[in-house]
Amino acid sequence: MSHVVRAALVQATWTGDTESMIAKHEEHAREAARQGAQIIGFQEVFNAPYFCQVQEPEHYRWAEPVPDGPTVRRMADLARETGMVIVVPVFEVEQSGFYYNTAAVIDADGTYLGKYRKHHIPQVKGFWEKYYFKPGNVGWPVFDTAVGKVGVYICYDRHFPEGWRQLGLNGAQLVYNPSATSRGLSGYLWQLEQPASAVANEYFVAAINRVGQEEYGDNDFYGTSYFVDPRGQFVGDVASDKEEELVVRDLDFGLIEEVRQQWAFYRDRRPDAYDGLVEP
Repeated sequence: MSHVVRAALVQATWTGDTESMIAKHEEHAREAARQGAQIIGFQEVFNAPYFCQVQEPEHYRWAEPVPDGPTVRRMADLARETGMVIVVPVFEVEQSGFYYNTAAVIDADGTYLGKYRKHHIPQVKGFWEKYYFKPGNVGWPVFDTAVGKVGVYICYDRHFPEGWRQLGLNGAQLVYNPSATSRGLSGYLWQLEQPASAVANEYFVAAINRVGQEEYGDNDFYGTSYFVDPRGQFVGDVASDKEEELVVRDLDFGLIEEVRQQWAFYRDRRPDAYDGLVEP
């Protein structure tokens, strides 16, 4: 049975300060709402630059509590105003010394539903994330939102199939994957991994990447954000590789059940045979 959800994502250039960055995303969200969007997601640590290109203690200043920090509270007001579900990736401080790469999920009435914390933390040139973030410790939550069951997987997580699968087992219909990945490092993987994960787990994926260069390094974030369906097909065009863009697409959640009946991957899983996958 057809069940169409109009979903949005934003790939954005860094403005130079948090206030203008948040304000810009608020305007994108309002425009998405005018276009009938029911859910929107932003890029990794959307209200800050991608400071992980360097390892400097000054960048802990971007961190704030979740959900009681100013950005998440402001996004809750925005959700209430627009009637949209919002996926809000930020740099979270839980307590002194406890920092996470986090996404809050806010329902369409402004209710904070919970958070996902990035599990897999890279530590390579231009992506010095272990300097800042502890590994996620809140599992693989799937949030029962006004539009359906929504999960989050953040950037480097996408290279690890286990989390994609757990989100599917937990009931996800749509998974937002906010990212910050640069040209040359993973470009050819970008349009391979998320479609393959959508197919393997038979749900929709929203793949979001930053766009442009920022002041803390030479990473060239290449945008090309997109929605992909459970058959691995792009829903509409892929976004620009150079320009900021709001992407709004209609996702027919009825396709999920159709594909799961046709391909039956969940029926044919063999968890009894997979013990070796979790051995150290």
